[in-house]
Amino acid sequence: MLIVFLGPPGAGKGTQSQRLVEYLGIPHLSTGDALRQAIQEGSQLGKSAAGYMESGQLVPDELVVGVVIQRLQQSDCASGCLLDGFPRNLQQAQTLDDHLNRHNRSLDLVLELSVDIQELQQRMLQRAEIESRADDTPEAISKRLQVYRSSTEPLTSYYSQHDILITVDGMGSPDEVSGRIRAIIDRVKNGPSA
Repeated sequence: MLIVFLGPPGAGKGTQSQRLVEYLGIPHLSTGDALRQAIQEGSQLGKSAAGYMESGQLVPDELVVGVVIQRLQQSDCASGCLLDGFPRNLQQAQTLDDHLNRHNRSLDLVLELSVDIQELQQRMLQRAEIESRADDTPEAISKRLQVYRSSTEPLTSYYSQHDILITVDGMGSPDEVSGRIRAIIDRVKNGPSA
């Protein structure tokens, strides 16, 4: 299965991604990992991305998309993968779809993990205390959630129009959320009659 996983900071995406890739036996593809791998391999895309990353700039969309597409073409992704943190915007989503269509592939599912704002803030503040993260201040958390909402709302609309978006209730224990995700995955894998 080829799955995109969306969710705001603090929603538990990291925990659920790990459980999902183990359940499905597919690679976990995060853009950060894909960029670092391309840089390590010394590919042309990796060299271009390295210049931006080393100077603290955002890597442009076309490079990020190129690195992700390059990673999707590797043999371990032939039966699918979990895309985490990609696409981040509408242009990336459309470019990904165009590439997949040219290779007779398509996304099977887009999962959006939904958690109410107060719970997200609480989780991130607790994480900041546990991990001593200086960047998880209430102001920084609020800004990150705002950025997420503004960039992701167009994505959820886009994937809703393609009938592949399913929103998952991210409230509750990790086991409860994982159970909901597995039920959705099983239903999608078994087709509409399930």
